[in-house]
Amino acid sequence: MNRIIKFGEDVEGYNIPVLNEREIRASAGILFLVMFMSLMLIIFKQNFVPIKYGITMFLTDFIIRVFVNPKYSPTLIIGRLIVRNQVPEYVGARQKKFAWIIGIVLAVIMFIFLVVVNAYSPITGIICLICLIFLFFESAFGICLGCKFYPMFFKEKAQFCPGEVCDVKSKHDIQKTSKVQLLIVLGLIAYMFLTAFLFNDNFSKKPYDLFGIANSMQSK
Repeated sequence: MNRIIKFGEDVEGYNIPVLNEREIRASAGILFLVMFMSLMLIIFKQNFVPIKYGITMFLTDFIIRVFVNPKYSPTLIIGRLIVRNQVPEYVGARQKKFAWIIGIVLAVIMFIFLVVVNAYSPITGIICLICLIFLFFESAFGICLGCKFYPMFFKEKAQFCPGEVCDVKSKHDIQKTSKVQLLIVLGLIAYMFLTAFLFNDNFSKKPYDLFGIANSMQSK
């Protein structure tokens, strides 16, 4: 039983239980895709069925992670299969557990409102947005936003953070951003605003079927 109920893996060279950040990011990407597509169906189709399944899956997956063992989490297993050929990047398990507890709290609130009560409100919308932001930052940037709150509740310093962000160190030259690069980013933003101002009417036109495939399918 002790081998089943456990949080984190014992890896040689690490004095605390750790997890593989690569499979965590893959799992976050999977959950982000599920939740994002469900949200799009709500916005454009007023279809709440997929989000109810998505929340149920999200909550169940995180309960398994926190209260049983992350190695038995379905999405983490899928993530492990996806990144199985990549060298593991080990991160401390403690701060991840804290972050996932936050995920459980948010998922429980969403589950009660949307699945049990079967009602939506600004509360569910805000929580859904928060979950999407957390998942996106984890999957796209490798930044665990929930882990950022760990030092606020625990005196001990988080160890083995993704990208070694827990350790104070000087940036390499390749990591530094020059003023010219920042101006390029601002230039892109200005360029997109200018494009929207000049070409919004053209962009708003619905594209026509170049080869008439849709029309031919409808005629049948």
